[in-house]
Amino acid sequence: MAPSSALWTVMTAAARKAARAMKRDFGEVEQLQVSHKGPSDYVTAADLRVEKTLRDELLKARPKFGFLLEEGGAIEGADPAHRWIIDPIDGTTNFLHGIPHVAISIALEHNGEIIAGLVYNPIIEEMYFAERGKGAFLNDRRLRVSSRSDLTQSLLATGIPFHGRPGHKPFLNQLETVMDKVSGVRRMGSAALDLAYVAAGRYDGYWEVGLQPWDMAAGILLVREAGGYVTTLAGKQDVLAGKDVLATNPTLHRPLMDLLNKA
Repeated sequence: MAPSSALWTVMTAAARKAARAMKRDFGEVEQLQVSHKGPSDYVTAADLRVEKTLRDELLKARPKFGFLLEEGGAIEGADPAHRWIIDPIDGTTNFLHGIPHVAISIALEHNGEIIAGLVYNPIIEEMYFAERGKGAFLNDRRLRVSSRSDLTQSLLATGIPFHGRPGHKPFLNQLETVMDKVSGVRRMGSAALDLAYVAAGRYDGYWEVGLQPWDMAAGILLVREAGGYVTTLAGKQDVLAGKDVLATNPTLHRPLMDLLNKA
């Protein structure tokens, strides 16, 4: 059964409203106005529209909460204990190329701890939602991480540093070490959806470096509420304080972490 709470109502309503323009822009991707904000790091008119809608809708519902926005930065609220963490379009490069693997990501932080998370791919109508202590869901279905215990049978996801980003050689060392031990490795281009797929049991694990809080915040809670384990590559619990993540089911976490650190 789908979750039902005040936070679920507020967050899903904001995401669905923002998604209307996002879906329209996705259908007309070749006509979008695109500007560079860094090498291979694009911001589109769609990003800005989605972010504005999300902020406006969440402000109406919770006017005292602050924000950490991918495009707009940090905005302090009257209630310092609560903060929305938002990535308006996670998978911007996919979006620009017409690849339907993109997501709106919204997390709510309370005193530094994520208490609610939403990852929504409106192109294929998959809504992932989790609330602390209440489980994780995909649309109407309760989620659990996979039960695989053998790395050789496991499918993993990762992110590859692209043009303008450091860390190519260390990543290749990690990939070479891991490839020989697993069933396969995928690079799909959306950290939020990679984490959501771990929560859904589609991937058995996921690792990436060079991330920002808005890339990970909602997905971290999804995995944990689905029974998974999420840390930094060094095994630390405070993932948002760093820029790397390792998410797996509980059985695979230690062997995969050991492999990656060996690399």
